[in-house]
Amino acid sequence: MKKYLLFLFGGLMISCSNDNFSEEKSIESKIVVEGWIEEGDYANVLLSRSIPVTDVIDSTNVLNHVIRSAKITISDGENSEVLRVKNDKNRIPPFVYFGSTLKGEAGKEYSIKIEYLNRVVEAATTIPKSVQLKSAEYIKKNATDTTGYIFVKFDDPAGEKNYYQIATKIDKEEPIFVPSFYGNLDDKNFESSSVSVQINRGILLFPKTKFTPYFADGDLIHVKLRTQTKEALDFWNSWQNEIVNSKNPIYPSNTSLKSNIKGGIGIWAGYGQSTIIVKTPPKKQKPV
Repeated sequence: MKKYLLFLFGGLMISCSNDNFSEEKSIESKIVVEGWIEEGDYANVLLSRSIPVTDVIDSTNVLNHVIRSAKITISDGENSEVLRVKNDKNRIPPFVYFGSTLKGEAGKEYSIKIEYLNRVVEAATTIPKSVQLKSAEYIKKNATDTTGYIFVKFDDPAGEKNYYQIATKIDKEEPIFVPSFYGNLDDKNFESSSVSVQINRGILLFPKTKFTPYFADGDLIHVKLRTQTKEALDFWNSWQNEIVNSKNPIYPSNTSLKSNIKGGIGIWAGYGQSTIIVKTPPKKQKPV
């Protein structure tokens, strides 16, 4: 089995292979996909090619491995659209394929087909029904603390099988929703239908500031509860386990990461979603 290391939130995977992704060697390389479509929103896809693990990993090298000229088609079985690509300078990598006509609906299956050079990469996913957040609250252990955690509450529908992911985005600091650490949940582990969970901040590739697992005064926090498929749950759990086992937030260890991508690696996921914005207390000014 080929071993590889994963960078996510940039759609980038680091491979132990030293192959370059060129027309001559494309058969032995891997296309890396991080794609999603949420209920009430359009598809987004980040696309890259694998990087040899011996290469220097920085934002410049990441940019050199982004795929910007693929044809990506999304279909719900009746309608389809070809995604366009845009430059988003707030993200690394800054190129995102996006939809504008095919909006996600709960219960529908969505397929993705990626055509690049002589490669075809495919996957399919379903959007589960959304579950609404009841509340999200910023709580400190001590009143004098300047940092704290987010606690969310929601009701798990009785008689339904659900898998969840909780993600957060700090306004003006994080360009995308980042899955919370230990924020992937299987309702088989809930003691009751009334769920209350503490949220630890997730890890973002190339963050603007030093990573900390908590939130801080002055943050404006978008909290999202996603419903997801079992395939997506397995992928995100395997990604999280790699980080825990390697004790390194950037270079997960090289073992088997789950994937639903045929002809590539990564994830194509459908999500239900509910979002609440949490405003923390103003940051205290340091005395002059």
